[in-house]
Amino acid sequence: MSEWFSGEVIANGIKIHYWRTGGDRPPVVLSHGITDNGLCWTRLARALEDAYDVIMPDARGHGFSDAPEEGHSPEDRAADLAGLIRALGLEEPTPVLVGHSMGAETTAAAAADYPELVRCAILEDPPWMADALAISAEERAARAAEWRADLVEEKSQVRAEIVAFCRAQHPAWAEVECGPWADSKLQVSLNVLKALAAPRTPWQDVVRRIACPVLLITADPALGAIVTPEVAREAAGLCRNVKVVHIPGAGHNIRREQFEQYVGAVTAFLGEVQAARV
Repeated sequence: MSEWFSGEVIANGIKIHYWRTGGDRPPVVLSHGITDNGLCWTRLARALEDAYDVIMPDARGHGFSDAPEEGHSPEDRAADLAGLIRALGLEEPTPVLVGHSMGAETTAAAAADYPELVRCAILEDPPWMADALAISAEERAARAAEWRADLVEEKSQVRAEIVAFCRAQHPAWAEVECGPWADSKLQVSLNVLKALAAPRTPWQDVVRRIACPVLLITADPALGAIVTPEVAREAAGLCRNVKVVHIPGAGHNIRREQFEQYVGAVTAFLGEVQAARV
């Protein structure tokens, strides 16, 4: 990590901070989940940096990026991502986009809205639910309020306390995960939680518009994963470019709970995409 560097660009009218492994290698852009930050990808970036130039942006409202009062929709974040790609001159070769949770939603929206900027997309348990349209405005507001209360409590603690909480709550995670996770909670703006209360474009409408190869990585709903087998089958039916890989023994944080299997799925997919382009 000593050779990594950080920087800032103006993308979509705001400052976006990023970390980057560098090198003359194909670019991979990693988009983190809500309340995380770019360095929450540290373990995966270390696994990929010998073969790829890995870019880890802090999403708006997270890490060291700007935190506007409004504008926290998937479409806003996708425009930020497109602006980052252009500002860093990553159009050729176009980058691989990888996202987890909120970041997977961002990645999917970017693949749909900016196809010229995306080589392929890897989605780790995006927030795709079969009954998303049935969730009322009141339920969305209640969920956002619950997240806010939890986050306010975390932000009242010192870093060591949050690290200890991470270890206790997630004993299967590698030690390298807990430091960035704790830092991200102290850095994140409460503004980002407004997205939880706002209505979203149905994920099905987004998937239908994706033209690039997509790897959808799923896990076990019984352990906290969001994407069910039924939703995964629906996604594959809506877009012929979607490949589904199920990794058992993990919940929502698939790469953190089954890292080796996750990296194996990612590298195998990237190999397939590269072979198809030759």
